[in-house]
Formats: sequence, structure tokens, C-alpha cells
Amino acid sequence: MSGYNSREHAEAAFGHIQSQFFARGNAFEEIDYVTTAREEKTLRLREARLAKEDQDRLSASTKPALKTRKRA
Repeated sequence: MSGYNSREHAEAAFGHIQSQFFARGNAFEEIDYVTTAREEKTLRLREARLAKEDQDRLSASTKPALKTRKRA
């Protein structure tokens, strides 16, 4: 009888360790996903900012300069 109980105990302990191992793997996958999503968003925002800066630079060079009035 004691052999059966020790086997159940060992299997329960192994199951606990195995579930911790898989939980750690899931945590790493989640961290990788968040990191990748953040890097992709940063890249999109950087490209949008650079495109807007280029557009602003082009439109500023084509606009005539504003005339300032002299105060009398």
C-alpha cells in the first residue's frame, strides 16, 4: 500500500513542478509578445513622425514667407 501512496505523491509533485515549468514558458511567451508589439508600434510611430516632418519641411519651403507689418 505504501508504494502506491508514494507513487501518487511523486506524481502529484511532478505535476506541480511540470505546471510551474509550463507557466514559466507561458510567461516568457507573453513577455516576448508584448516586447514585439511595442517594437512594432514604436517603428510605426517613428515612420509616421518622420513622414510628417518631411511633409512639413516640404510645405514650409513652398509657402511664401509671411510679411510682417511695421508699426508706426
